[in-house]
Amino acid sequence: MESTRKNKIDRLVQKELGDIFQKFTKSQGGVLISVTSVSVSPDLSVAKVYLSIFPSEKQTEFLEMIQGATKSIRYDLSQRTRYQLRQVPELHFFLDDSLDYLENIDRLLGLDKK
Repeated sequence: MESTRKNKIDRLVQKELGDIFQKFTKSQGGVLISVTSVSVSPDLSVAKVYLSIFPSEKQTEFLEMIQGATKSIRYDLSQRTRYQLRQVPELHFFLDDSLDYLENIDRLLGLDKK
């Protein structure tokens, strides 16, 4: 059973990272990065962050860019949450491919609008 504190930290990190990526994508033009879920480890030291990047053709490019900038993203997160969190978890970014999976299912079933 997950604790209430862990759930609150999950939501806090997800919200703040969403804001950080929203400001980052304003300068990129036409790219949308959303934080679909965050899972913080029980000891609150590591956070798995799942990202959905649109358009899907640029997913690997932007994921590599984000992974290269992990230290600065973690610093920005620490500045935003300095009064809520004592220690900011180490961030690990992953692609959330659930939308691609759903599109593939729709295509296979013939439900796509194309």
